[in-house]
Amino acid sequence: MLFTGRITANAEVTAVKGDKQVINFTVAINQRWTNKDGDKKEKSAFVNCAYWRNTGIAEYLTKGAVVEISGWVEAQGYKTNTGEANGRLVCTCDNIKLFSVAAKATQETGKAEKAKAAAGSGADDDDLPF
Repeated sequence: MLFTGRITANAEVTAVKGDKQVINFTVAINQRWTNKDGDKKEKSAFVNCAYWRNTGIAEYLTKGAVVEISGWVEAQGYKTNTGEANGRLVCTCDNIKLFSVAAKATQETGKAEKAKAAAGSGADDDDLPF
């Protein structure tokens, strides 16, 4: 399955048996439409994702980031503690494409650059094209 959505919370890296690690995160997929009466409607689906290949990407999988996920999706049913039937979508990810980083990460980078500029390097700053 291939889908695009926003990450709902920062990804978490979890150690499992042996030396393996997995990145767990949830992606919200939104659908918007206008019904025949002209009313705007929206619904969301949440997909729990697990990525086993490279934990280095976890720092970029932050709340609000837009990602495209390809992988194997399955629906899982379960009963809550109160006995109520419930379900969830779970995706074992093969590939992750990062389309945008979350605003918080961008703001932190901008703050660091501003602080560096305010401190000054003491050397002449040339406008180099690289």
